[in-house]
Amino acid sequence: MQIETIERKAFEIRKHIVHTVINNGDGHAGPSLSCTDILATLYFDIMDVRVDEPKWSDRDRFVLSAGHKCLALYGTLIEKGFEKADVLETYNQLGSKVPGHPDMKKFNGVDFSSGALGHGLPIGAGMALNAKLKGEKNRVFVLMGDGEQGEGSNWEAAMFASHHGLDNLVGIIDRNGLQINGSTRDVLDTRDLREKYSAFGWSVKVVDGHNIEELLNTFQSIPFQKGKPSMVIANTIKSKGMPFAEGNVKYHHWNPGKNSQESKDALDALERYANDKGWIK
Repeated sequence: MQIETIERKAFEIRKHIVHTVINNGDGHAGPSLSCTDILATLYFDIMDVRVDEPKWSDRDRFVLSAGHKCLALYGTLIEKGFEKADVLETYNQLGSKVPGHPDMKKFNGVDFSSGALGHGLPIGAGMALNAKLKGEKNRVFVLMGDGEQGEGSNWEAAMFASHHGLDNLVGIIDRNGLQINGSTRDVLDTRDLREKYSAFGWSVKVVDGHNIEELLNTFQSIPFQKGKPSMVIANTIKSKGMPFAEGNVKYHHWNPGKNSQESKDALDALERYANDKGWIK
């Protein structure tokens, strides 16, 4: 798929995120917006999935370890055609198909119900090993936050995946440098993640998580090394697409008033971006 097409999909996903948080009154806008370009690239070029057959056994799997980023996943699956956009009107409400963390029993296209941080990579490693044992060709993509790299379960899974040669497993770290209570460096400094995962036997690449061409070239080259799991460390900006909020931990969880100045600024920023791209005639 052409780069501009993926960029436009990423823009539409951002619109879903921003409109949903404004209409709902709250939501994890910051982390959802930082991983949007990654998800758009995966679902609109890299991953093999079937909208008309969500449980197709040979599909690539996607695990959103940082489940609070779910608005990005919901928006992506809606743009892909798994669900209708109006489902977001009930976001995070009791009994909704779109709770605050993804539920595989409620939302078409969700491969794993996530929420507890640090569990995605272990689950993904299990899925990848299962595929290997069955001789299946599908791949498993796991999107994690950089804040959850302090969870010990990630490193158990890293050893496990390397030991079993799971070159059908792709880890992705959305490295925006912030988590709910501050800078990842200040809360728990995991230092050089490239060095760490390499030491655990992974093949690692570092990319600009908002550069579609770079993301495409990177994901199209997986596995980076035969017999090794691949790790993509994507440098991103929290709240990407809302200039007033970019890189500000305050917007990890955003509580805008529907008619507030911040809501207006966010919507104006989306419109300006679309105008600059020539998407609004």
